[in-house]
Parts: sequence; structure tokens; C-alpha cells
Amino acid sequence: MPRIESRRQFDWRIPDRFNIATATVDRVARRTPGAIALLEPQRGRAVTFAAMKEASDRLANVFRASGVGPGDRVGVLLRQSYECALVHLATYKAGAIAVPLSVLFGEDALRYRLEDAGVRLLIAERGTIERLAEAIPASVSVRDAAGLEADMLAASATFEAHPTAAGDPAILLYTSGTTGRPKGALLPHRTLLGHLSGFVLYSNFPTRAARYWSPADWAWIGGLLDVLFPAWYCGCTVLAFREDHFDPEGAVRLLEQQEVTHTFLFPTALKLLRGLGRLARPLRLESVHSGGEPLGMELQEWSREQLGVSVNEFYGQTEANLLVGNGCTVDPIRPGSMGLPYPGHEVVLLDDDGAPLAPGTIGEIAVRTPDPVAFLGYWQNPEATAEKFHGPFLRTGDLATMDDDGYLWFTSRKDDLIKAAGYRISPFEVEEALMRHPEVAMSAVIGVADAARGQKVLAFVTLHAGRGGTPELERSLQDLVRRSLGHHAYPREVRFVAALPLTTSGKIQRFRLREMVG
Repeated sequence: MPRIESRRQFDWRIPDRFNIATATVDRVARRTPGAIALLEPQRGRAVTFAAMKEASDRLANVFRASGVGPGDRVGVLLRQSYECALVHLATYKAGAIAVPLSVLFGEDALRYRLEDAGVRLLIAERGTIERLAEAIPASVSVRDAAGLEADMLAASATFEAHPTAAGDPAILLYTSGTTGRPKGALLPHRTLLGHLSGFVLYSNFPTRAARYWSPADWAWIGGLLDVLFPAWYCGCTVLAFREDHFDPEGAVRLLEQQEVTHTFLFPTALKLLRGLGRLARPLRLESVHSGGEPLGMELQEWSREQLGVSVNEFYGQTEANLLVGNGCTVDPIRPGSMGLPYPGHEVVLLDDDGAPLAPGTIGEIAVRTPDPVAFLGYWQNPEATAEKFHGPFLRTGDLATMDDDGYLWFTSRKDDLIKAAGYRISPFEVEEALMRHPEVAMSAVIGVADAARGQKVLAFVTLHAGRGGTPELERSLQDLVRRSLGHHAYPREVRFVAALPLTTSGKIQRFRLREMVG
């Protein structure tokens, strides 16, 4: 059925009670208990849905015994793994709120999120705990993920999940902005249901035999809600694979050896894969999907030739994900377009006054609420939440055009958020870290185009009088940001300048910096 017809006939059926854990692992375990939920090839581990249900029930009992209850925040500082998935499931069953955290965070980035979210319990690997010990507030209870097993074995194998409403909070994901510190976007349990119409289309209608893998970290919405939980809702197998950085040759081996059929690859990953040239053997891929930035015709053509499938691009953000995208088995892909609104989402373009725009005019992408993917609000920040909306419309801050057939064409970001290699980086955080160096007087950070990463972080720095920029100082500043925020956020280039372009009120004119770069 063409998309326009499915959108006309589509109707959300959101139950009063809904829980991400019971709707995925528990539901599938009742139907096909022996089906494989998770594969960890590095550990030689295959876990059935029945085993995932029992283990998450046991861990939920451990959490309850330790005092974790509805509404409490549980920090999940783990890479893709069985333990990471298990902590998420147990958290949802307990009615608590998962706070996904990246192991790439530096001390400042982690401390801010733990304190702002009021995390009660943090689960991490021992090495991560030791490395970031100084960043963990005394109020946070910390558990080594490996040490949970003994407590789980002693706990009951059954657990009655907290009766969460569909609109109850489930996940607190921190998303970076350009005007201040990262904001926590609070997502309800029903957000999973809101992802399904897009998931099925960009997956080209997966069967239960589908096998999913993505390098996208489960600390971000892409890994969790574009892959893991929608795949489990559909009864599919998901691969968990740990890696410090994306290795294109290793990715091809994994796709081939594990017979992966569906993969979410961010544009940077696709560009790195393209750099390998012609693949030696055909893969078994039935769907490749991507998001974060436009792919362009060249990558689409390469994917069709080498991966055997077209890439289904999609668009969304943490506050309202999977709003727009492609489904090449239903609607033709128009190269350069990010696709059509997925069924159930009313997507419009607004002018600066909030009025809807006609096709062909650049405007801000917005979605009408209520919509199940829409966030509940920014954590303890009602002012920022109010600014996100214009009446019933949730404004994304991104600009696009729409053609007469409803396809959307991304134009630019309305703010200055940097998207590099799949990570969303706040210039404010990088600038704040740079300012801690005793020789730095002012700093400004922008994202500039980069063939491999999509964007790279470029820092402009003015120094105190009598100081001079040197290669040694540049390395020192880069190391400072690495330690503070993580490897993904450090500026790949530092330019020492005499002055920064400022408005009369003292605000940095980032567009002038972009003009300087050309």
C-alpha cells in the first residue's frame, strides 16, 4: 500500500497500560520462548527471549530489594552488551527511569548528568567505575555489572512488573544544545509504539528471522529505539558487539559471519565502508537504514551496488524521533530527500511565527502533538520545554523544504549543534572545557564539514596577553577536552586568533566564524 494511503488509514492504538520491557521480551517469551533475543559473538553467547525474561525478572527483584522504585533514576553506563540490555529491562519493570550514559564521557560530562538527573543507582563495568570514580557523586550507589550475577541467582525468578501507564516516564536521554548545558529529554513508555510505523517501513517489513546489528551506541536514542527495542518488539534477534571505534573491515566481517540481515549505519560509517572499495563477497542484507545527516546520491548508488540494497534514510531527534523517512519497498526513494512522514505523524513546516508553509518554502520541521514519540518535556526545565512548542506543534529546530508530493528535503540546522560521527556535541560544553586552560581568554567552537565524520569540531581560541599559540598548546587543549568530555568531542583543529567576532551584546557570531572557514 502506498504511504499516502497508509497514512490516511493509520490510527494509533495506545493502551492505557504499557511497559517497554513486558511488551518486548516478556511478550515474545510467551509466544516463542526459544527464539534468540541477543547474540554476543565476542563472548560466544546466545540468549533466548525466555532467558532474557527470567534474568530481567531476577534483576528487577534485586533492584526492588535495594530500594529502587517507580520514578527513581538508574544510570546505565555500559557498552552494547547483555548486561546493558538487562539493566534497561529491569529498570522498566521496576517502574524506574533509565538514564543511558556513554562510556566515552569524560568526568565533567558524566558528573553533570548524574547530578542533574538525580541518579540513585549507577551500573557500570569495574574498569569504567575506576576510571571515572572522581566524577561520581557520593549520593549515587554504584554497582559493578559483573557483580550483579550472584545477587540475581539468589533472587526470585519471577517479578510482577510495575503497572506503568503508557505515558509514564521510561528513559531520560540527555541531548546537547548550543545555548547551554545538555538537557534531559524525558521519554514515556509509549515512545516505543510511536517508533514502530517507521521501523517496519525502513526495515522493509522484517520477519522474525531478521537479525539486526548497528554500531550505534545504546547510550543514544538511535541504538535503543531505532534498533534494540523495536527489533525485540517484532521478535527479532539483535547482535551486541563492543568496539572502541568503528572499524569498516571488522564491520564487513561481522555482517558476513553473523549473517546480519538488517543494519542501521550512520552516514560516517557508510562513508568509511565505501572507502574499502568493492566488497569481496555479497552480504545477506535485506535493509540498510541511516539517519543524522543527508547521504547524497553517491552513497546511495554505492550501497545499491555493494550492499545490494538502497539505504532507507530517516529523520528525527531525541525529543521526537522517527518522524520522516524512506521505505523503498513501498515508496520510491528520491535521492537527496529524507523521505515522507511516517504513518501516524503529522509533520509540517512552520515559519518564524509558527504558521504552516506551502510546499517549496524553507521552514522549520515540526510535528503536531499529541504524538506517541513526543517527549514529556525536559527534565526539571519547564521553560525550555515551553520554548520547544508553538501551540500543539513540537518544533525541531531543523530547516527543510517539502515538495508537492510530501517528500521532505533537509536544508540546515537552525542551531549550531555539531553532529560528528554519529555523536551530537554541544559547542558550549567544548568551549567550557577549553576555558579551564589558564592560557585561554576566550573560545568559540563550530562544526565544519568533514568527509569521514560528517562534521568535525573546530575551535577558535584567543589567549591572554603575552601568550602565543604553539603546536604544544594545541595538543594540550585537545587533551583537556578529551579528559573532560570524551574522545568524540575534542577539537580536531584549534585556531589561535587575536579576537572573536561578537555582537554588541557580547554574543559570539558563529556565522562569521563559518565565513572565515569558507
